[in-house]
Amino acid sequence: MTARIGVVTFPGTLDDRDTQRAVRIAGAEAVPLWHRDKDLKQVDAVVLPGGFSYGDYLRAGAISRFSPVMESVIAGAKTGMPVLGICNGFQVLTEAHLLPGAMLQNDRMRFVCREQKLRVENAGTAWTTEFTAGQEIRIPLKNMDGRYTADERTLDALEAEGRVVFRYVDTNPNGSLRDIAGVTNEAGNVVGLMPHPEHAVEPLVGSGGTDGLGFFTSILRKLVSA
Repeated sequence: MTARIGVVTFPGTLDDRDTQRAVRIAGAEAVPLWHRDKDLKQVDAVVLPGGFSYGDYLRAGAISRFSPVMESVIAGAKTGMPVLGICNGFQVLTEAHLLPGAMLQNDRMRFVCREQKLRVENAGTAWTTEFTAGQEIRIPLKNMDGRYTADERTLDALEAEGRVVFRYVDTNPNGSLRDIAGVTNEAGNVVGLMPHPEHAVEPLVGSGGTDGLGFFTSILRKLVSA
């Protein structure tokens, strides 16, 4: 049976088709999900892709968090369904309290678009098993509100529990505390990160690299072996 991975589209989402393509390249079935629908169409996992949902009014991800589809995503995540939030999707996950912390405007107050080096800190989540801890990868980054922040107690807990999944290497592009680029929940089924793995899945498209493909093959392997 082919694994079915849902990709949510909100008003203002712009990376949903790229994400669907990445899912298909990995070997799974990409299932489009509309923000107004509560029905997840029996998918095995969900990706919240990047963009500027609802124009980032109020705060990035603040309105999308209340979309009908998110009721089902939140319920599914709490029972173990794998969920990946990329950029704006990461912002939505923090607003929905599926991940700790919050995303603030970049410290230089400018939009950042570049290829970014990351270090894999946790290779045990549902979305990172194809990597190894300590591995360095390069994938594109593009954001305006990408500065990860949390109180010191939360940051210490994330570090102690191994829930920092990715860290920026060489350059911190947005001022994220402790160079954090991505985190996971306690169960390891929900992961959020600011860089865009869907833009690095085949040599001839996007960044020209394939370091992002591991996210999608990781979840495929987990679903197939479950």
